[in-house]
Amino acid sequence: MLAVATPEILDCGDARLLGYYSPSRERARGLVVLLHGWEGSVDSRYMLATGALAHRAGFDVFRLNFRDHGATHGLNEGLFHSCRIDEVVAAVRRIGELHPARKTVLIGYSLGGNFALRVAVRAGGTGVSLDRVIAVCPVLCPRSTMTALENGLWIYRQHFLRRWRRSLLAKAAAFPELYDFGDLSRFRTLTATTEFFVHRYTEFGSLDAYLDGYSLTGDALAGLDVPARLIAARDDPVIPSADLARIARSPALEITLAPAGGHCGFIENLRLGSWLDGQLLAELDAL
Repeated sequence: MLAVATPEILDCGDARLLGYYSPSRERARGLVVLLHGWEGSVDSRYMLATGALAHRAGFDVFRLNFRDHGATHGLNEGLFHSCRIDEVVAAVRRIGELHPARKTVLIGYSLGGNFALRVAVRAGGTGVSLDRVIAVCPVLCPRSTMTALENGLWIYRQHFLRRWRRSLLAKAAAFPELYDFGDLSRFRTLTATTEFFVHRYTEFGSLDAYLDGYSLTGDALAGLDVPARLIAARDDPVIPSADLARIARSPALEITLAPAGGHCGFIENLRLGSWLDGQLLAELDAL
């Protein structure tokens, strides 16, 4: 997959997003578009693993970077935030225009899974052609996820704080005339950091308004008509599975709640094989 990958910068209206397209070596069975999680990138290991899996199965693969991910901080002046759904919808539409396929599948992990489901809800009215969506451990209720990160195992919290700070410093280096964040270590929690940036750099009037803006709970998925599968784990330390009960159950949505799997891992043996691989292959084979 990597040997045949070529970079493409997509014009998404108010943003430019970078992705990598890997065509199948034979007549493709379809196109798989992959969305990574927060502070991940097209080169995250789960993106490479899933991309390789789909590519070996005969699919073209497009791995998309969100704004300010994967060393793309200089492509756009504005900062990434999780409510920037319009540019991701535009990117998925543009990918379909550039690489028309018999079948198109959108697969997202964590925050990418959240974006994937929101793209699917908007697909019909925006010219996005999708045949299947798979969301792996998607962010359901952002407030619940933030609470889980703040109160759970410290290693997750520190991981995201460290990666986010590094990303923000890269943004400031790309646009020094626009950004001077000062000493980011003064924000000791994800909540405090997020609140600062919401008030300073977004149009949202409060942290709650921002978090509600990309929540999947309530009626957010009520209009979903693209066949979709949401795969979650009961023991996910980042995405509380109890929030699944707060999602509108569209007839197009299938939910699989595994008893174990952690956050996007689903390791099933000592060789670190993932139960998820078989699930994804089955989904692709069923197209």
